[in-house]
Amino acid sequence: MVFGSVISSPRGNLSFEQVIHLTNIYLENAAKSTDPEIVLVLCHDTEVSLAHVKKAAKNNNDKTMSERIAAVYVDLGDVLDDQGHRDEAQAFYKKSEKWGGRVHASGKLTYPSRSFSIVHSTNSVKSSLHVTGPINTIHISTPQSLHKQLSGATTIPEDIFPRNLSLPTITFAAPEPDSRLNDTRQLACCLGLLQSSVETDDILDLGARNWLQVTRNESDEKERLKTLATDVIRAFKRDEFKDAKVVTEVVYLAPVLGKEDFRYLVKEFYSGVDQSGLLDVHQLEGLAHLIQGAGAGYLDTDDLVKVLNLLSTRLRDTHQQSTNYLYQLTATVSHVLDAMADASVSGIDREKIHEPLSAYLDGLKGSSDAYLVYQAAYAYQALMCVPDDESLWQATFRRTWEVIHGVSGLVGAAKGLDLNRFIEGLKKIQEGLAGASEIVQAIKTAYDGAMSLKESGQGFFVCLKQGFSFERKCAWYTALRGADTLIRDGQFAEFKKLVYEAPCQRDPAFQWGVCQRLGEVAASPTWDSETRQHAIAFLVEIYQNDTVWGHQVNVKQWIVTILLQLSSFPGVETQFIESQLDRLQNDEDPAKQAFYKTCRENGSGFQPLKIGLPEIGSPSLLDHVQERPDVEGTIRQLRRQRLKERGKAVYIPPQAKPSLQSRDDARFPLMEKVDDFLASDQMVFLLLGDSGAGKSTFNRELECHLWQMYKKGDIIPLFINLPTIEKPEHDMIAKQLRRTEFTEPQIRELKLNRKFTLICDGYDESQQTHNLYTSNRLNQVGEWNAKMMISCRSEYLGVDYRDRFQPGDRNSLLMSDLFQEAAITQFSMDQVHDYITQYVSVHRPLWEANEYRTTLDHIPTLKELVRNPFLMSLSLEVLPRMVDPGQDLSTTHITRTALYDQFIDHWFERGKKRLGEKNLSPQARSAFESLNDEGFTRSGIAYLKKLCSAIYKEQDGQPVVTYSRYKDESSWKAEFFSRENEKQILREACPLIRNGNQHRFIHRSLLEYGVALAICDLQDWKEIQVSESTLARRGSVNSVVSSDGYDALEKVSVIIEQEPDLNSPLVWRRFVKEPSVLQFLEERVQQEPLFRQQLLGYIEQSKKDKKWRIAAANAMTILVRAGVQFNYADLQGIRIPHADLSYGVFHSAQLQGADLRQVDLRGTWLQMANLDNTKMAGVQFGELPFLKHDSEVGMCVYSPDGETIAVRFNNGELTVYSTSNWESLWTSEGHSDSCRATVYSPNSNQIASISGGYAVWLWDVRTGMCIHTPDTGYESDWVVVYSPRGNQIAFAGSDGVIGLWDLESGECLTLVGHIDSISDVIYSPNGTLIASSSYDTTVRLWDVETGNCLHVMDGHGSYDSKILYSPQGDQLASFCRSEENTVRLYDIEAGGCHLVLTGHSDRVLSVMYSPNGNQVASASADKTVQLWDTDRGVCLHILQGHASGVNCVLYSPQGDMVASSSDDRTVRLWDTSTGVCRQILTGHTDWVTSVTFSPKGNRVASGSSDGTVRLWDIGAGMSRHTSSGHSRSVKGVKCSPRGDNFATCSEDTTVRIWDVKTGVCHHILQGHTDDVNCIDYSPHGDQIATVSNDETVRLWNVETGACTHILKGHNRYICTIAYSPQGDQIASGGWDGTARLWDVKSGECRYTLTGHSAPIYRVVYSPNGKQLLSSGLDDTIRIWDVETGSCGHTLAGHGIWGDSIAYSPQDDRVAYVSKDNTVRVWDIGTSEHRYIFVGHNSAVWSVAYSPKGDQISSGGKDGSVKVWDAESGDCLWTFTSHSKGVRVIVYSPRGDLVASASDDGLVRLWDVVSGQCRAVIQDFQDRIGGIIWIGASGVDYLVAGYGNGVVGIWQVRYDRSHCDVSLKRMATNGMLDVKDATMRDVQGLSPLNRQLLKQRGAVGEPMQRLQGTSTNEVIMVSVVSNLEATSSDTAAGNSTLRGIGSLEQLEDLLEQAEDPFYRDMMAFIVKNITRSK
Repeated sequence: MVFGSVISSPRGNLSFEQVIHLTNIYLENAAKSTDPEIVLVLCHDTEVSLAHVKKAAKNNNDKTMSERIAAVYVDLGDVLDDQGHRDEAQAFYKKSEKWGGRVHASGKLTYPSRSFSIVHSTNSVKSSLHVTGPINTIHISTPQSLHKQLSGATTIPEDIFPRNLSLPTITFAAPEPDSRLNDTRQLACCLGLLQSSVETDDILDLGARNWLQVTRNESDEKERLKTLATDVIRAFKRDEFKDAKVVTEVVYLAPVLGKEDFRYLVKEFYSGVDQSGLLDVHQLEGLAHLIQGAGAGYLDTDDLVKVLNLLSTRLRDTHQQSTNYLYQLTATVSHVLDAMADASVSGIDREKIHEPLSAYLDGLKGSSDAYLVYQAAYAYQALMCVPDDESLWQATFRRTWEVIHGVSGLVGAAKGLDLNRFIEGLKKIQEGLAGASEIVQAIKTAYDGAMSLKESGQGFFVCLKQGFSFERKCAWYTALRGADTLIRDGQFAEFKKLVYEAPCQRDPAFQWGVCQRLGEVAASPTWDSETRQHAIAFLVEIYQNDTVWGHQVNVKQWIVTILLQLSSFPGVETQFIESQLDRLQNDEDPAKQAFYKTCRENGSGFQPLKIGLPEIGSPSLLDHVQERPDVEGTIRQLRRQRLKERGKAVYIPPQAKPSLQSRDDARFPLMEKVDDFLASDQMVFLLLGDSGAGKSTFNRELECHLWQMYKKGDIIPLFINLPTIEKPEHDMIAKQLRRTEFTEPQIRELKLNRKFTLICDGYDESQQTHNLYTSNRLNQVGEWNAKMMISCRSEYLGVDYRDRFQPGDRNSLLMSDLFQEAAITQFSMDQVHDYITQYVSVHRPLWEANEYRTTLDHIPTLKELVRNPFLMSLSLEVLPRMVDPGQDLSTTHITRTALYDQFIDHWFERGKKRLGEKNLSPQARSAFESLNDEGFTRSGIAYLKKLCSAIYKEQDGQPVVTYSRYKDESSWKAEFFSRENEKQILREACPLIRNGNQHRFIHRSLLEYGVALAICDLQDWKEIQVSESTLARRGSVNSVVSSDGYDALEKVSVIIEQEPDLNSPLVWRRFVKEPSVLQFLEERVQQEPLFRQQLLGYIEQSKKDKKWRIAAANAMTILVRAGVQFNYADLQGIRIPHADLSYGVFHSAQLQGADLRQVDLRGTWLQMANLDNTKMAGVQFGELPFLKHDSEVGMCVYSPDGETIAVRFNNGELTVYSTSNWESLWTSEGHSDSCRATVYSPNSNQIASISGGYAVWLWDVRTGMCIHTPDTGYESDWVVVYSPRGNQIAFAGSDGVIGLWDLESGECLTLVGHIDSISDVIYSPNGTLIASSSYDTTVRLWDVETGNCLHVMDGHGSYDSKILYSPQGDQLASFCRSEENTVRLYDIEAGGCHLVLTGHSDRVLSVMYSPNGNQVASASADKTVQLWDTDRGVCLHILQGHASGVNCVLYSPQGDMVASSSDDRTVRLWDTSTGVCRQILTGHTDWVTSVTFSPKGNRVASGSSDGTVRLWDIGAGMSRHTSSGHSRSVKGVKCSPRGDNFATCSEDTTVRIWDVKTGVCHHILQGHTDDVNCIDYSPHGDQIATVSNDETVRLWNVETGACTHILKGHNRYICTIAYSPQGDQIASGGWDGTARLWDVKSGECRYTLTGHSAPIYRVVYSPNGKQLLSSGLDDTIRIWDVETGSCGHTLAGHGIWGDSIAYSPQDDRVAYVSKDNTVRVWDIGTSEHRYIFVGHNSAVWSVAYSPKGDQISSGGKDGSVKVWDAESGDCLWTFTSHSKGVRVIVYSPRGDLVASASDDGLVRLWDVVSGQCRAVIQDFQDRIGGIIWIGASGVDYLVAGYGNGVVGIWQVRYDRSHCDVSLKRMATNGMLDVKDATMRDVQGLSPLNRQLLKQRGAVGEPMQRLQGTSTNEVIMVSVVSNLEATSSDTAAGNSTLRGIGSLEQLEDLLEQAEDPFYRDMMAFIVKNITRSK
């Protein structure tokens, strides 16, 4: 249209400027054209246009005009030169020279370059009131082609925007501090001013300046304003509708928000746009405003790309919606792209974002809506400024051919102006050149114009200029961006100049954008009236001046639309607009009038002009926010109160460890760990610890710490004492806030807008079982936002305690990452000393710090107690009362209970003194004196006991008592909390805390102490003495107590009393689950023999009357925990249901007819006990029966559904068992060789197995039938595996071929590539790939569908490698069981090894991925399991504890545990987060080869070379374990020289020190990492030396149990150790064939004695210490000089048996044994054999000298014991009763008896005078590892250690007439033992328990009275449900259920029931009630 009007008009009518502008147009189009003829025509027209102005320039001699004409000629020359018209170009250059141009060296003429600069800012709008930051100036150069255009050719009107404007003065009502703000604009202005870093005095009025000056120094007011803004944003999030008004409000605030709030708001808008079904235009506009006004750094590249991707997706999905939606989306895209262009973002994904978006925008140009076309073009131009990620060579390669082909077509079309042919040529270019280069983009623009021409019939050149610009970078986009900056800064004069001089002035897109901006200026109230009128005038100028602006119809239509839209809005220059519209309407030109009329008629409808922001709603979000109650004031009060309450307290920062099971050396500072937790994404921190460990103290310190750091608006620390909150499982935060006097509106406000750190103290005291995190719905939508720190006593928790604390489901691996735990450790001695120092400083006690320390150092028991912080505080309080000055402390023994006794006495005495000094009323004084007369302390203790008992009875032990005078005056509480003077005085003296109407003890343990004190009430018990004859030899038939020895029989205290007190807490409450109470009572039993008798009396009473059964159950539990053993006891008929007898000892006890229902018998010793006719329904053994087979177990595996388990035995059998009853379902028949691989199908219906050869066996799991045995034709003797879908089986073998067998079609695909045997094959999780490993040391990846090999990767350098996929399928792990110590991790996509896990020191035997794939566990022959991070290859934990190599490792289905099995015959369960061993499963007697979890993770099955498969309930062995015995074979027993203690060593890597008289284990010495083979005491008995297979010698302090030295030097197992008689030296010998002499003090090795050619098995010092004997497996004994280290003699030959050597007491002879059936005596003085004793029929195993040295006894393999005369050599006696070889011979201290220990499990005592066998000890018929005879204080003790880990102590009393041996005490191995126990007619045993007892050796068939299986239990559930739901006439017996008030009554009904169905039903009810309790 431009060309139409200009060409048709006479050029002579044009002004000079118009002519120059016209030539500019010609030149621009000539430069764009590629048709040489068109270029020549345009250049010719350019010169013609200059004709009349050249004449004028000459006539007027106008130098300026001449220079500009010269410039036109230069441009003409350049255009023609670029097109290849060299001659024509030179002609124009010469013409230019004539007009004043200067010739360049190249022959061209030059003229001053024309460039322009604009002011460009960071596009950050500081506020809605134009408070700006620094402005950056960026110079934007035009492209070279545009330099050749004329600028300034048009006269710029001076009356429009004559000057730049200053920013408007900001006037606003400044708010008073803490006052309510008027509106959000005011808040935005305040924040904008506070944030501004520039001088603002020139734009602020006086009030604003004063406000700013004051507020900048008021941190609270600034924080309040920021908080208000944040609260508005949060209120916006909660707003459900988010209409235009609320969007407007947050948009006002957006530019002044902090970065975090701004990004939060962007995220909210993003989510709104993303999640809305129909496009939310308001949120879209809001998002556009936010991006447009984002501050520097507020949005990064990823943010913008993410938003752009969303908008691009929505844009493509919005094709059928309204133009308005499309326009808004496109406009927002433009803003995002603008921001990306400003940020120089590059590398946008071409395929995913760049190309789809550009294609869509390109498609919008065909729209009939000009507004949309313009916006699309603008967005397209912005996109052009954000380059994609395609490299240049990629683009060139992709487009080259179409470029060449398409351009040729275009040229051909343009020459003849054949429009159709021209369009077809452009199409080819469009298909291949979109976005390729500038020239191609220019052609694309021409194509668009040509399309319009073809459709509308317009002329070619008109169409060329009509369309907006796509597919090439155009100047108009850059010019408009500059215009935006100038307008924003008020630079309107510069803006006008830019518009007029821009080379793109005539571009319709540029004009459209300029008009839009002028319209927005005219509409904005920011600018003054004059400026807005200038904007309107500018619009009219563009509309009217066709000469300058052309006749762009769409632009003119747009101008009229803008003016009409402006005229309809109030506040805009309406009158001025109307006058301008009238002017246009009344134009003199009729054509223009008609055109205006058409524009006006078309000016309605959608108008995308921004006429300011909408009004903010009323009430606004700010209004709602400001209506919120003030909470900070109340928070400050709470803060002051809590800090004041904390005061100055003694506090030692505690240490903690990762879990209860962690070793103490894993300690860390607890506060640092909690700080890390608070800064992390974790939600719950569980703090565990024993009673008094300091949990509450730490919690209060943590609260204080957080309050001290608190600032306004921070996270609020809230301490919640859980016992004080009623039902804390629901809304506990609100309940606690109400207690701290927050109002309901404040609570609602805090819930909506604040975050909390909850410090929940006393989970155990509140007797919770709920998960408080989940029950309070923390961090869920609309709920409290909080992290939780929660503390609990460790003894309160069960096995799966994490379920009570972990957010979400325990099976959720994601949720488990939100949980953390730690266990407070005891004080170190350094912490103890620090506590003493602080205590003395704060409390000023009677003692000084050094007196406390001295006392602690001299009382070992107290030294251990004070490592508990609460006991520490008690000790410091009472020690000056307990210890007298100058007292000998070495014999002082202080217990926990004694500390509490003294503390309570001291507390009441101090209370008495305080009350005596107090000004009491006369009535109170009288009551006080009365209490004094009766004994104040005694009265106080009585009050304490009664109160504690009442709390347990009435409140179930809930420690907080709430007393309201009017509500509770008639309740039990009044007895203790009424205003009665005596009660009030006792209450004040009692250790209670009062908080309002709530009362509680100062520490929970005092409540437990008080109820224990009430239980141990001995006041009414009367004691008499009875004679020995009253009791039977091994326990009276009238008493439950057995004799622990003759001392008990000589004088025994028994009880004669009317009847125990029915009001005792023992009678009405079960304390089985109250470990802290039980601990007090255990100590009472050990301290008070009378209390022990009292408890035994309860048990005795239960035989007579069932009303005592609760008391009896409590009593039995207490006694067992106290270590009382019931060996041979008469317990017939006792009633102790629900008792805890775990790990108790009942050897040969008489339990006939006892009520043992629901009793815990885990690990209990019941060997030879009589349990006939006992009631055992619901009894817990903690174990399940095992499978026994004649062959070793090769593998066991659960079915995926957990209903069966398949066991593969090494004899080739495959057996499947039901996991419900452990019965065999079927055993395979058909394998001709050993079954080498077994696998379940994914649906659990089939099993595939291979056994060698060419067959794969398929078995039906249900029937055991062989479904198919295909002859594959290939070796299938190594591997078989199902595909994940179960439709295919892969098998492989020694021929290197992998077969894929399709189970549906029967077809078999072979994968060939490996050149050696296949060691493993595995499917990827999605089943599309197969990985294989081979003896050819490669790993291959195969495509399952095609069979193609995708990757060949280097594997391990040896055979027998195994592989496994990660759960995600992106990684592969491999390991080699034959040699290598590493694990390799392969990247599947890359096809190579990217990580090698190194750390094991021996072969890796098993590897397993965790369920979430973030860990790998590896098991090794180096005895360790290592857990690795699969991303980084870092070792997270090294799991140490196994004594032998680890064969198998497996993760639990939940991923929280790892199970490992080992050659040490154990299975261990480890915590994957901490690396701590949770549980050790013992029972196997040989290597454990396989371990597997059940699918639910609640059971573990393990298979062993002992031919058994054992099934374990996870957690069954994790309860309190009081067994003091060894868990594995005892290898040595040694007595202290003092005779007061003895030590044992074991294969379980520990050494234990025992008290001889009590049999109590004092110390467990831990440190060795392998079998401990030998021990020896130092001569003074203060030190022990031990040796181990771990190649170390360790020295231990007997008193403390501490390891003082670790001696290293041997390089193989060490077998023997001995102290020199002087105690200054130690000798050791081992498998390296050397003996070493060590200095005890320094630990240095003095000599290494070499000479033996085989391992040394025994070293013995001579009695004088000058010589050392060493015997070895090389059949020699060597005698060494210890001073020189030289060998004096070597005794060789005779097949010396090196394990037994004996020096004579006289130090002159050595007796040793020999394999030639002799005993030889070597004379040291003569160096000759003195005697050779011949008589044994086989090898001699043991020898011993009598104490006097006059006899030698020997024991042989033939089972005989011979006694020899040491002087004559005569055989005095031969004893032949043993059935197996005699391992150990030992004399009694007096020498008149000999004890022989045999492999037959018996110990026999022989009289060496009479030759009689005086006694046989046959209690534990197991292999004996060591035996000693101890004489202590006139009493003899025989101690034996057994192969099963048991240690037995027998008291031996004998004289010439009789010998009595009684079992004094035994230490069990912690395993259930019912060997030879009789169990006839036992009632209530489950089938599994019956099978278990039978397996363990119980005698008699337990009668199963309760018939039924798990199916029956389902029926029982329905019966119980019906009983609950139906009326009284429902079922027989239902009437009996009515009125039942207790569990005991139900049990009675069960006992009396005769009908089997009714009995079963009642049993089930009792069982389930017990579970719920």
